[in-house]
Amino acid sequence: MKLLFLACLSPKTGNHTTAERIRSHIESAGHTCDLRDAAEFQSPAEVANLVSQSPPFEGALAIHLYRAGRLLLDIQVPFGVIFGGTDINEDVKVEQKRVVMEQVLLKARFAVAFTSKMKEEAEFFLLSQSSKIYVQPQGIQTEVEEKFCWAEFLRSSGVSTEHVDELRVFLLVCGLRRVKDPLYLVEVFSEWHCENPLNVLVIIGPKIDPALTVEVGAVVQRTAGVFLAQERSQQELHAAVKRCFAVVNSSVSEGMSAAILEAMDLGVPVLARDIPGNAAVVQHEFTGLLYSSPQEFVHQSQRLVADHELRERVVRNGKLYVEEHHSLKQERETYQRLVDTLL
Repeated sequence: MKLLFLACLSPKTGNHTTAERIRSHIESAGHTCDLRDAAEFQSPAEVANLVSQSPPFEGALAIHLYRAGRLLLDIQVPFGVIFGGTDINEDVKVEQKRVVMEQVLLKARFAVAFTSKMKEEAEFFLLSQSSKIYVQPQGIQTEVEEKFCWAEFLRSSGVSTEHVDELRVFLLVCGLRRVKDPLYLVEVFSEWHCENPLNVLVIIGPKIDPALTVEVGAVVQRTAGVFLAQERSQQELHAAVKRCFAVVNSSVSEGMSAAILEAMDLGVPVLARDIPGNAAVVQHEFTGLLYSSPQEFVHQSQRLVADHELRERVVRNGKLYVEEHHSLKQERETYQRLVDTLL
């Protein structure tokens, strides 16, 4: 079967990684899957024209009902869709977008939500048949660059490496865009760093929003204890995560943060902003720690530093949670089964 797969493919983002992983699942079942950036197309008519070219596509798939799914509304072949966090957290609040998303969901043969909560929200906000929406969490597989040099990584990020083994590095993994709110913790973290210089915050991720990237760079330059690292390959990033003290999430909204799940899989504690997408995967004091303000972030971080039993518990339970609920094998089987319904 020849499939067209549309997604938002900004380099080295969670969307891109998820799309590539799902594409590999589909192709491992013997299908041909042409992954394309939704930004390449201006209208549904353009996609309909592509799908009908010889040899024609026999089905389609899209991540994000509004950003990519709307482009499938004119095609004459069956398709399925995958909810993105922006769909449920942001786009349903805009009437014009919500109407389009309802049309996409009505025409789609199936839809996939990463969490039961996301499915419930979709059923509440959008006119849909419950039986059409399947829950399949993201499958997680981490790979670490064996030759990764932690001291070089810190030095290249601007961190003094004089006492590298004593530092407590909090790693904020995020693409530089507003929804990730990368500056949320900067001021209060800097104050904490001044009290204890061993605590440092390193922000790392692709530069997606040019204006915000400039803003973050300027703020970091004048802020003690906070640093901005160049983006790295997935294997290098995982190696950095494995060496850090804790992984941080400060997003305004999330669908399902791969960075959080990857940290859990690598045996690293997670400090995540208390928003629905994060609370769906981080159980406070069991698989990680949640916070609702910058001040509470520091409080939870101090607990993580002082309470070794707490740290060991969230690390152990976080890894078990990923193994039990984010199986790559289960994800592969689900997508292969759903794609077969397009035949």
